Amino acid sequence: MTGEHFRSWATTHVGTVRAHNEDTYVNRPEIGLWAVADGAGGHARGEVASRMIADALSAIPGGLGAGAMLAEVRNRMSAAHEALREAESGHDISASTVVVLIARDSHFACLWAGDSRLYLLRDGHLTQISRDHSLVQELVDAGAISAAEAENHPRANVITRAIGADCDILELDKVISRYAPGDRFLLCSDGLCKTLDEAAIAALLATPAEAEPTERLIDAALAHNVRDNVTAVAVEVLPG
Repeated sequence: MTGEHFRSWATTHVGTVRAHNEDTYVNRPEIGLWAVADGAGGHARGEVASRMIADALSAIPGGLGAGAMLAEVRNRMSAAHEALREAESGHDISASTVVVLIARDSHFACLWAGDSRLYLLRDGHLTQISRDHSLVQELVDAGAISAAEAENHPRANVITRAIGADCDILELDKVISRYAPGDRFLLCSDGLCKTLDEAAIAALLATPAEAEPTERLIDAALAHNVRDNVTAVAVEVLPG
């Protein structure tokens, strides 16, 4: 899909093990808004949570300024969090990670909760913009384990923040910076970044537009027998 300043691609797949796909995405280059949500919860309730997030972001109207768009995303994510919390029944939770990219006027904002990620590929160098809200990231930050040990840690799937999780007030972390023509962003669920290393992600994200970068990323994850749902949204900043 193409907007005035951006071109983007989006692909999702159930993976090689799961029975249904609890990932969703938002792909709206015409207003500079993209997101990936990765549901968590028993009996497909994760799918309910991620779909609620995608529907809320898909309903944001066009024509908003950057500040208004940022506030709208925060308000809608907070409303989804409250609705999911109110709908909880015993231990049967319905929650979802989310990573959101807003791009406008040479600046971008990333908001997130959980371990779905945003990367930036610039001049061949891949940078992780978001920082996982996860147990293993806390252990790495504390110096208890190395980044290499975190990749195969037995509790690598434990997240510490999510939409609908057990906290009264939702906290979304935020990074704001500038984008440049030729930049490529990647939003992805953890099924991708836990299956492919950063060198592979960088190479595949640089795939020519006609070869569909997200399809190439998902195909590579499937070739590596990805055990989770897997979703990728790629965004290219067009020249001019």
